[in-house]
Amino acid sequence: MRPAIILSGHTMALGVARALGTMGVPIVVVHYDERDMAHRSRHVTVALRAPHPEKHTEEFIGLLLGSAARFAGGVIFPTSDESLTVASQYKAVLEEHFIVACPDWAVTRRCIDKKLTYALAESSGVAAPRTLVPNSWDEIESYAGTGEFPCLVKPCQSHLFYERFQRKMFRVDTPAQLLDVCERAAEAGLEIMLQELIPGDDSQVVNYNAYAWNGVAVAEFTAAHVRNAPPWFGSPRVVLSREIPEVLEPGRAILHAIGFSGYACTEFKKDARSGVYKLMEVNARHNLSTLLAVRCGTNFPWLHYRHLVAGELPVASDYRKGVYWIDLSRDLGYSAIYLTRERYTVGAYLRPYLHPHVFAILDWHDLRPFLRRIAHLLRQGFASACGSLLARWRQPWQRRSANLNYKSAKGATS
Repeated sequence: MRPAIILSGHTMALGVARALGTMGVPIVVVHYDERDMAHRSRHVTVALRAPHPEKHTEEFIGLLLGSAARFAGGVIFPTSDESLTVASQYKAVLEEHFIVACPDWAVTRRCIDKKLTYALAESSGVAAPRTLVPNSWDEIESYAGTGEFPCLVKPCQSHLFYERFQRKMFRVDTPAQLLDVCERAAEAGLEIMLQELIPGDDSQVVNYNAYAWNGVAVAEFTAAHVRNAPPWFGSPRVVLSREIPEVLEPGRAILHAIGFSGYACTEFKKDARSGVYKLMEVNARHNLSTLLAVRCGTNFPWLHYRHLVAGELPVASDYRKGVYWIDLSRDLGYSAIYLTRERYTVGAYLRPYLHPHVFAILDWHDLRPFLRRIAHLLRQGFASACGSLLARWRQPWQRRSANLNYKSAKGATS
């Protein structure tokens, strides 16, 4: 069997590793982030430590090409935006030795660069939030003076923005906040968009998951967000498989407009004012909740693999509804932090755990990724606590130093 070479080692990679590993596919994980845990899975036969794909692109591609003799004919699965970007840009080179499970850059860019996604949505009649891509600081100042608030400041390329600010977007309620966030983004060299805020809680966000070929969806699966991390503007921490027929047509339309081939997760949010689902983004890779569809009977990574290796084009099939996907550590953490603001009942918090579910990372038959995840969170928490204690310890000395400087300066002028 040809190996699957999974690029990145976080939650998306772990889902793909388990989905393919249970089907007997040899798994190679190429990981590059200290938070990665997929390479610890029992399904992984080889783990390769790599440099960051975007920060050290030549070295990253060199590592893949250097392993060509060992894994010749393997299927490369990019499972992060940064690895997807690089794999699609170098697809022609990689395809001399491997099968690459992503479109080329001309197509992938239409998903990675959100301004291109929204332009295609507009031209193809797919509903989306009102969006301005400012071309100058004057346009930003003009919006600050005349635009609607609250609004969102969103990145054109999400993964670069998240790496810098550790969040997907900013909600801004005043012109001053808008200018401040835009200035910070400009200083970081990040292109941004100004977008209307679609009202509604996390449950109004849904996923249209599909395998498409030449822009035509052939296998589909829909699910609804239950809770996000952080709430309102984050990525999902609990998802529910559910039939959502309203997003089938717009989901198909945007993939057709992009000319997409492969697996994509397209996110919509229902606008409470009109009842219309509006496009949020198209993820051109296997997503966070990959294992939800697998648990429900639609193994997208396996369908993807079989199509590329054996030429078996997937066909539409039914799937199980009412199953939850839970990112345990994030759900417990954010539930504790936002307990008074989310205002869920105890029953609402517990419901996903009391009904059929699959965990994102925790698997009693494959514990090492979860243990590594917990160890990282503990180290992160310890470092944060030490930083807070150090800051508190410094404050009295800083105040004392400031007083001494003030007295010294006063004495010099008296």
